[in-house]
Amino acid sequence: MSSAAAAAAAATAAAAATSFAAKFDPSTSPSRRCLRLRGSPCPRRAVATMAVSTPRSSAAASFLDRRESERALHFVKYQGLGNDFIMVDNRDSAVPKVTPEEAAKLCNRNFGVGADGVIFVMPGINGADYTMRIFNSDGSEPEMCGNGVRCFARFIAELENLHGIHSFKIHTGAGIIIPEIQNDGKVKVDMGQPILSGPDVPTKLPSTKNEAVVQADLAVDGSTWQVTCVSMGNPHCVTFGTKELKVLPVDDLNLSDIGPKFEHHEMFPARTNTEFVQVLSRSHLKMRVWERGAGATLACGTGACAVVVAAILEGRAERKCVVDLPGGPLEIEWRENDNHVYMTGPAEAVFYGSAVH
Repeated sequence: MSSAAAAAAAATAAAAATSFAAKFDPSTSPSRRCLRLRGSPCPRRAVATMAVSTPRSSAAASFLDRRESERALHFVKYQGLGNDFIMVDNRDSAVPKVTPEEAAKLCNRNFGVGADGVIFVMPGINGADYTMRIFNSDGSEPEMCGNGVRCFARFIAELENLHGIHSFKIHTGAGIIIPEIQNDGKVKVDMGQPILSGPDVPTKLPSTKNEAVVQADLAVDGSTWQVTCVSMGNPHCVTFGTKELKVLPVDDLNLSDIGPKFEHHEMFPARTNTEFVQVLSRSHLKMRVWERGAGATLACGTGACAVVVAAILEGRAERKCVVDLPGGPLEIEWRENDNHVYMTGPAEAVFYGSAVH
C-alpha cells in the first residue's frame, strides 16, 4: 500500500472510531451512573478507545443491574477490635431481611462476605429507640453481643446522620442496653448488671459462693479447670487456669481444640462462651475467647465484661481494668454504686457493599 493510501485508510478508521464513540458516550447514556466512595468526586467524562455493547437481556448483567435486583442485600461492614459484622438497615420491618441460613452463608469467609455475625437495626419496642437482633456465623441467635452493640451505635449514627455525643436505648435479647457515642468516636456501653446465679447463667455447676459459681471445678479434656460463671445477658465460663497450672499462658492455647469442649460441655445447657485469662496486673488482664456459635474471634465485649467480674469475684483484680484481646484493648468497669458493668471501646465502618442472598 502506498503512503497516500495508508494515510487515507487511517483517516477513515479515525472518523469511524469518532462516530462509534459518540454513539456510546458514557456521559450521555441514561443507564450510566456514577458510583463513588465518600469524599471522592465523580470522575469527569472519560475518553474510551473501545466500547462493547451488550444486550440488556444478557445473562452477564451489569454490576448496577445486580446491585438493584430484588435479591440484593445492601449492608455496611463494621468491626470492633477485629470482631466484624454485616450491618443491615432493617428499620422498616420487625422481620430480619435474611434467614439464619442465609446469614451463615453471608458470614462464610470463603463463599460469602465474611463476618462473625449479621446484625439487624430494627424498630424499637417496649420504649426502646431501636431493636438489635444478631445471627452468628453458624446461624444461631445469641441474646446480645458487646462488640456488636458498639458497631450498632455507630451504624445508627451514620443512618441518622448524627454527630457528637449521642446515646440510645437498645432492646436486645438480654434486655435494654444503652450505648453512648463519645467525642473521640469510641462507644461507652452500659451493659447492665451481671447475672451470677448459677441456674440463671445457666450452668448446672453447683454454687460455691452464695448463689454464684466461683472457682468451681470443671473436668475438660482430662484436666480439672477452675471456672467462674457469669451471664452478661449471654452465658460465659471464665477460667484463669487449671488446678495444676496457676498462671495460664493464653497465647499457647489451641483454642480450636479446647474451645468446643467447653462450649458443648454438659454443664452448660445453653452452651457457653469461654474466656481464658492471664492476669498481668490487678488492672490489666489478657484474654482469648471461644465464642458460642462463632468460634475463636479477635474480640468479645460481653466476654471482656464477664472476665473483669470473674476476676473481681476471685480477688484477682480491681473494679476498673484494661482487658487485652487479640484485636486490641477494651476498658471495663464494674461499678460498686449501681452494680452495672461499663464497657468502652472502638467501632468503625470498613466497607459498604451489596450481596446476593
